Formats: sequence, structure tokens, C-alpha cells
Amino acid sequence: MTAQPTTPSSRPPQTGQRPLVAGATYRLLLTWAFTLFSSVRVLSYLPTLWAICASGDSSQHSLWTWGTWLGSNLTMALWLHEQQGQTWTRAAVVNLVNAAMCAATFTVILVFRV
Repeated sequence: MTAQPTTPSSRPPQTGQRPLVAGATYRLLLTWAFTLFSSVRVLSYLPTLWAICASGDSSQHSLWTWGTWLGSNLTMALWLHEQQGQTWTRAAVVNLVNAAMCAATFTVILVFRV
């Protein structure tokens, strides 16, 4: 008797693989979690902006930190854009919006330092 070659469809699922329905449910939940937390993250910049403007004091905020976050979010948005065939995906847009919020915070800090 000779061994029959196995094909991907004839092999049982390996440990750790999700069934198709569970994988689809996981991706749906992950998409909604990404949307929720990304929306909350954009809103989370507002208290910092308000606090700096209300106090007129930006000395407790680091331009290096906000500049780094700006660069990180901007380059990630552009990288995602390029990786998806120059298409603006949800993840790329979220990073672009976060970059804009970091730029706004960086600018407000800078204005109150001058």
C-alpha cells in the first residue's frame, strides 16, 4: 500500500485554527472594537487641548513626545496607504486623524511656549 498525498482540503484542521464562522465573528468583533477605540482615542485628545488652552500653560507637555506621536501616526497612515495599493483604508484614515490631533496638540503647546 502506498501513502496517498494529502491536500489542504483532506487534512483535519490543525490545532489553533478557527472554524470559518468563528473566524468571521472574530473579525467582525475586532472591526467594531477597532472602530470604538479609535473613535474614543480621537476624542481623548480634546481634554489635553482644552487644559492647555484654559490654563495657558503648556510647560507640563513635551514637544518631543507629541512630535514623535505625530510622526508615528503620519508615517503609519502613509505606510498603510501604500501597502493597500494607494487606497485610503479605515486604518489609514484613523492614523491620519490621530496625526492631525497630535499636530493640533503640538501646535497648541508651541503657541503657549512662545
